[in-house]
Amino acid sequence: MVKLVLAGGLEVCFETKKYHPQVLLLTCIADVGRELLEALLVRNKHEIIIFSTKDAPEKEIAPGVKWFKADYQDFDQLVELLEGVHTVLSFMSVSPGAVEAGTRGQINLIDAAVRAGVKRFAPSEWASSKLDKFPWYDFKRVAREHLAEINKDKKVIEYTLFQYGLYTNYMTYPYNSSKHITLFEPIINFNACRALVIDDGEAVFSLTTAQDAAKVTALALEYEGEWPVVSGIKGADITMNGLVALGEKIRGKPFTVEHLKEEDLLAGEVKASWCPVPEHPSIPVAVRKELAPNMLRCLLLGYKDGAFQVSDEWNKLLPDFKFTQPEEFLTKAWAAIDAGEKSVFTDY
Repeated sequence: MVKLVLAGGLEVCFETKKYHPQVLLLTCIADVGRELLEALLVRNKHEIIIFSTKDAPEKEIAPGVKWFKADYQDFDQLVELLEGVHTVLSFMSVSPGAVEAGTRGQINLIDAAVRAGVKRFAPSEWASSKLDKFPWYDFKRVAREHLAEINKDKKVIEYTLFQYGLYTNYMTYPYNSSKHITLFEPIINFNACRALVIDDGEAVFSLTTAQDAAKVTALALEYEGEWPVVSGIKGADITMNGLVALGEKIRGKPFTVEHLKEEDLLAGEVKASWCPVPEHPSIPVAVRKELAPNMLRCLLLGYKDGAFQVSDEWNKLLPDFKFTQPEEFLTKAWAAIDAGEKSVFTDY
């Protein structure tokens, strides 16, 4: 039996037992974790346990899925909860007002996993390959460094960094194109036919649908070989200009494109006529507009730095998996939206 835990700070965690003599744990999962949970439930290979800082919901999430309320500051409790668990996936996020506690919480989870004899651990990643331009991801940097330090002399715990790049689904904003992903306005907005790009717009990044990311991650959890340290999962690479051109083709009209200069952004100046508001669950509503300009600045610098271009380890390890390409996904999605649908691709 395999036991799997999904762990996070906001919502849900789960355990699995039906594939190998292992257990999978998912910690405190929000939208990304819930998307993966859907893929795991379809495959029905694991017994799933969810760790959350909240009480279990009154309604069962799914048959067989367990829920434990966890205190990520209580190391001994975490060790006890992790006894017998094979794999832990962390979906923890850090709110602006709780950076230190959130960072420490994930380190405690890692150390407790080691103490409890957990075989595999995936820290909270799920997006960019580089973190330097994103101060809100500092807790991810700390986790990366901690795992590397633990394993520097010999392998103490097998771990990997799952990285998807950007979800193709964001380009259907404000219409849902997955079951759980929370959408907020992207810098290339297919609905409003407008875009913000950095310099010449030739920055390259990776697009992957939430559905493909979840399905491949679920397959990776069944993989019997050793995990690579970096787990890139990539639908396709594209430039900012390329995505704008695709948007114009699909929407049938030109986009209004603003080019922001790297030198201005480095100087702290955001010269844009509009600014996407970060409607992420981890960011309090009251501060979203205030944080938006600096987040836009950091995001654009991240694009230029290649932070959202990911590698393709699992594309190579699972060569038979057919990734949905951006043009295929977005053409079908917008055809349905233009026909009156408010959400698309919400079933697994």
